[in-house]
Amino acid sequence: MNDIRPDQMLEALILTKAGELNAATEAIQRAINGSRAAGAEAKRDTAPIVATAVLEPLAPRRLLLDGLGTRETERRNPTRQPIAEAFIDGVHSRSAQTRRYKLYTPPNSGAQKLPLVVMLHGCTQNPDDFAAGTAMNLRARDQGFYVLYPAQSQRANPSLCWSWYKQNHQQRGSGEPAFIASLTEAIIDQHNIDSRRIFVAGMSAGGAMAIIVATTYPDMYAAVGVHSGLPRGAASDVAGAMQVMKSGTSHGGAQAWAGRFGAASVRTPQPAAFVPAIIFHGDQDQTVHPLNGEQLIASVLQNSAANDVGEPHARTQVQRGFGANDRAFTRSTYVGEAGKVLAEHWLVHGAGHTWSGGQAAGSYTDASGPDATVEMLRFFFEQSPQPN
Repeated sequence: MNDIRPDQMLEALILTKAGELNAATEAIQRAINGSRAAGAEAKRDTAPIVATAVLEPLAPRRLLLDGLGTRETERRNPTRQPIAEAFIDGVHSRSAQTRRYKLYTPPNSGAQKLPLVVMLHGCTQNPDDFAAGTAMNLRARDQGFYVLYPAQSQRANPSLCWSWYKQNHQQRGSGEPAFIASLTEAIIDQHNIDSRRIFVAGMSAGGAMAIIVATTYPDMYAAVGVHSGLPRGAASDVAGAMQVMKSGTSHGGAQAWAGRFGAASVRTPQPAAFVPAIIFHGDQDQTVHPLNGEQLIASVLQNSAANDVGEPHARTQVQRGFGANDRAFTRSTYVGEAGKVLAEHWLVHGAGHTWSGGQAAGSYTDASGPDATVEMLRFFFEQSPQPN
């Protein structure tokens, strides 16, 4: 056990808190035998990829989202040829980092500029699992947008968690945020994507990384969705990560992250930028404390004021309702100057560490409650400019 790194112990703790005891045991076993596993993963990460189209068995469904109606799909760019629907494997490298990914391309996606949604999975998940649980590809097929799923490497993290709690992965130009931005840029270059309508979302560790990516690359991402995640800078080491997951506070309390990334640091080389955000969290989450969702909203509003986008005390609109199976929720919408929506916070009552309204085909999902996928897409497209 002396050979197990602290971050690997954190991964085992995350799995234990989530009730995944077998997975936690496997994580510890992988850590003990890490060199052999890392060598095998390195070979997989660097193996050449043959991009093959894999059509998912998605049932037809039509959603009506602003800016993505059927009239848009009739427009054509003569410089591009329509391509078939596909779910494609790929690999991307930046500096010393190499990661696999999957990309969903909707039917006729080469014929016009379409939005892109970047989806960051949680611990123990992978792109296929996350796509199945969120049903994001189904929405993309019906409404016409690309979906990019970066995959964390087991060599980088035995439990496939994104490194949100490490300082070198919390800044622009370094670590995983830089890699995800680089991969996003590569996909934009390779496909007919509308660079004004690029969004990032994630679950748990992926949600924590999503807010980091969005606020370090606000010039690339138009909005961010976080489900069961944590604020940027909530922790800078393993001990802090354990504490903030448990109680929502770390290293001196709930305002610690604000001192490093909030209004006081706006004129530093690494300020916190404002990006519109929609936050989902279950109020019975035993893995990531629900207070983290409230702190995420506070950081978004603070950044909006610091960047002259919103107001220090945004006007709040509260709606209470019921989702699937009568699962109650409280939706708080924060409105700034000129009626601009800055953020939404969805507190799903009775829900745990699961994707609200998710599909049983994926892990960490709960079919009850409001559909987080639908609501995130609605929020994204309301925030973005209309297509040309």
